Amino acid sequence: MQFGLLGAGFQQFGSEEKLKSTPLQHLFEVYVQANKAAEDENGKKMAQDFFKKLEACEAQELSLWQHFRNFSIEEYVRIYKRLGVHFDEYSGESFYREKSQEVLKMLDKKGLLQKTGEGTGIVDLSEKGDLSSCSTVARSDGTSLYITRDLAAAIDRMNTYNFDTMIYVTDKSQSSHFQKLFQILKLMDCEWAERCQHVPFGLVQGMKTRRGEVVFLEDVLDEARTRMLQNMASAKSTKELENPLETAETIGLAALIIQDFKGRLSSDYQFSWDRVLQSRGDTGVFLQYTHARLHSLEQMCGNGQLADINAACLQDPQALSILQHLLRYDEVLYKSSEDLQPKHIVSYLLTLSHLAGAAHTTLHVKGSAPEVAQARLCLFQAARTVLANGMKLLGITPVLKM
Repeated sequence: MQFGLLGAGFQQFGSEEKLKSTPLQHLFEVYVQANKAAEDENGKKMAQDFFKKLEACEAQELSLWQHFRNFSIEEYVRIYKRLGVHFDEYSGESFYREKSQEVLKMLDKKGLLQKTGEGTGIVDLSEKGDLSSCSTVARSDGTSLYITRDLAAAIDRMNTYNFDTMIYVTDKSQSSHFQKLFQILKLMDCEWAERCQHVPFGLVQGMKTRRGEVVFLEDVLDEARTRMLQNMASAKSTKELENPLETAETIGLAALIIQDFKGRLSSDYQFSWDRVLQSRGDTGVFLQYTHARLHSLEQMCGNGQLADINAACLQDPQALSILQHLLRYDEVLYKSSEDLQPKHIVSYLLTLSHLAGAAHTTLHVKGSAPEVAQARLCLFQAARTVLANGMKLLGITPVLKM
């Protein structure tokens, strides 16, 4: 239905020029105007008619939709690239429009499809068969719904990929939708429904950029880079950098990722630019700073592969704390892979950074006896390697200088 609003809205309020220059922003503006227009019956009917024609594959509506989709995906690819994210395939609900009709036939054949007095198609999900819990799978005019297209998508993805696990990552308002989806798949005798999983995420509250209340991801990335660049320019410790803009982008992105992954994914949190970009404390900036500092130590003291280390030289409490913490790395990775929560890795890396930072100021490499210096350097090298690997797992590129 949202697409009906967007399509009908574009025919009234759209601009081809704006669509080409800022596709996502313009489509959003049109959507807001179309929602206002849909408050009266005529506007609502136009949106419904557009959607019905789209489902019926009428040329004009289909062509406009394809146009929007192409522009949107181009934008997604460009913005995701900044995040270091790449998708092999973009196949949304629209791809399953026709297949959703097959799903309705399958449901009917299995005796799962029921019709209400108004003519809508439903599936009974109640234990007692009393319709106390049910899911609507078809409108009275025969058009498909979100859940029908999702059923078609799940079946098609199983046939195409024969997956071990299928993970849906969406906001938590859709939790009930996915419970129903998996339940219907089980009723349809899809034994692989057990291998489907929903990872819900919460809301970010209080986020604003210079452009106002409605926040686009690209604006957030730009703002993080700009603020980080200002912080770096005013910090006395900032090194001479070849490409300050690129470094600011990488550190700003680390700050956003760590803030987002610090708690349970499903928890809402209050956003604050000052807190996110702090150089001390539990932030992505602090992780990057620690990594750059350890890298600098290796550069100064020789960063070749160290062999024949005398571990007896690492008896100081700080050295032992780092060693014990490093031993926990595989356990933390296992935990995150089990519950699909990155917070375990974030917490581990922040503790590692605090331990390494404290040790860096007391366990001197320069000026120590050669055997002690070698052992300590090896310890710091191991800490930096694990820190870098953990950051990469979270989608962060470790910086070597800042």
